[in-house]
This record gives sequence, C-alpha cells and structure tokens, in this order.
Amino acid sequence: MTEYSKPITIRWADLDPNFHVRHSVYYDFGAQIRVDFLADNGVTPKLMIEKHFGPVLFREEAVFRKEIRSGDKLTINVKLQKLREDHSRFTMIHEIKREDGTLCAKITVDGAWMDTHLRKLTAPPEEVVQMTDAMPKAEDFEWM
Repeated sequence: MTEYSKPITIRWADLDPNFHVRHSVYYDFGAQIRVDFLADNGVTPKLMIEKHFGPVLFREEAVFRKEIRSGDKLTINVKLQKLREDHSRFTMIHEIKREDGTLCAKITVDGAWMDTHLRKLTAPPEEVVQMTDAMPKAEDFEWM
C-alpha cells in the first residue's frame, strides 16, 4: 500500500478561543487514523480482546507548522517510519495537510504491543505482522 489517508472534519468543539484547532485535537486526529488503519486491515478491537494484546504508546509528539481553522479542508495520513524486526515496536508518523498539500502538522508516535493478560510487552500475533507489512512506509523508513 502506498498511502492511507482520510479527510478530517473540524468540529466547533475542536476550536480554542483563538478560533483555530486546539493542540490536543491533533493527537485525537492521529489516534483516530491509527485505529481506522488497524480496523481496516483486520486488527480490530474484537481481535485484540480475543488474542489479549493491544498497542501502547511511549511517546507522542506533534510539530505544528501552519494554523488550522474551521472550514479548512484537511487530510491526515499514517506511515510506518521504524519497525523492529519482530514487529514488537514501531514508530508511526501522521501528516495533516490542507487540500493544496500544505503541511500543517506532523505527529510522531513511538509504541509497542502489550500482552493485556501479562501486562508486558510482547511480539504481536501474525495479523499485526501482516498489517504492518502492508502499511505505507515513510520515505526514511528503517528497521530498528
């Protein structure tokens, strides 16, 4: 897969007193596209419950480049930037862009997979391996 992106709809509740998108909403956008990508590629909440695993984040960082306001037409994508060879740890990036291609923000997350019964980090099941293999890769993708 070369790209996975979705449009973003700005809600009134997403705005701050300056009438632009408040900082924490960017992280919500990133979380939503990750969950959408997982579900669209077979890694659903049902599967995670059945196989007792789930993602955990260690770091989440947004770099804000351009102001986003109500009415802006935006998309967000998700790309794999780094991956451990056993697929247990990852770095994903998200780019929020205007319809003209202007980069408004870049979100980077570092994470891993956790066994939800043992409450310890683990290598993920085969469904996750297949999903991350199919995930769009960043131009600077690297194996950890």
